[in-house]
Amino acid sequence: ASVQKNGISAECEVKSVNSRYLEISLKLPKSLLNKELEIREIIRNKIKRGKLIVNLQLKLDGLDENKLSLNKENLKLAVDFLKQLKKTAKVKDDISLSHLLSFQNIFLSEDSDSREEEFELLKDSIDKALDELIVMRNQEGKELYKDIANRLNNIIDQVTGIETISRTSTQEFFEKIKERAKQIIANLVDYNERLELELALLVDKSDVTEECVRLKSHAKFFLDAMNNGSDVGRRLNFLCQEINREANTIGSKSLTTEISYATVTIKEEIERIREQIQNIE
Repeated sequence: ASVQKNGISAECEVKSVNSRYLEISLKLPKSLLNKELEIREIIRNKIKRGKLIVNLQLKLDGLDENKLSLNKENLKLAVDFLKQLKKTAKVKDDISLSHLLSFQNIFLSEDSDSREEEFELLKDSIDKALDELIVMRNQEGKELYKDIANRLNNIIDQVTGIETISRTSTQEFFEKIKERAKQIIANLVDYNERLELELALLVDKSDVTEECVRLKSHAKFFLDAMNNGSDVGRRLNFLCQEINREANTIGSKSLTTEISYATVTIKEEIERIREQIQNIE
C-alpha cells in the first residue's frame, strides 16, 4: 500500500507465511526507529498468527529546508572531533563536507511536526496493507475450509465403516478364538463357562466402539470451531492431536485388515489437515 501527502510518500509491503505464533520482521526508515514498538502494536491488533515480513519506506519529493534544523553547537563539536581524529591518526587530508555528513545525526534534526506527519502517513499505509492482507487471507481461508471439511467428512465416513466392520468382526473373532481354545485344551480339561468368560473379556478389549464415538465427537467439535470460533488455529491443532490419538488406538486394536487400512487413511487425512492448520489464524 502507498499513501502520498504534501510531497511525502509512505509505502508498506507485507508478506505473510504460516507460523505457529505471531512473528514480525520489521524494516523501518532510520528517522522512525523510535516508533518500532508502536508499529508492532498496530500489527498485533490486526494479525494474531503468522510470520510477517513488513518493509516500510518514506520518500520525499525534495529536501525541504523548513523540515530540517541545524544545531550549530553540535556541528562545532563534530568539526573539533574530526580535527582531533585527524591529528591523532596523523592524516594530512583536509576535512570535507562528506566527512561532516557522516555525523549528520548529531547536528541535523528533522522538525518534530514533520516527523509526526510522516508517521501518520506510514500508519495509514500499514493499515491499508494489512487490510489487503486480511482480504487475501479470507479468500484463501474459504478454500482451506472446503478442503479441511472434505477431509473431515472422509474421516467420519471411515469411522462409520470401522464401526460396521467391528460389529461383525468382533463376533467372528470370538468364535474363532473359542474354537482354537477348545482345540488347545481338549486333552487337558473340559471347556467351561469360566474359560468362555475369559475369552469374552479378551475379545472385549479389542472393541473400538468408545474410540469411534470419541473420534466422531472430536470431528464434530472441529467443524463447530471452524464455523463459529475465532483465533481457532491452536484449538484445531489440539483437536487434530486428539483425533490422531483415537486413530492410533483403533489401529492397535484392529482385528481385520479392513480396519487397519481405514485407520491408515484416517491418519493420512489428519496429517494433511495438520499441515493446512498452520495457515489458519
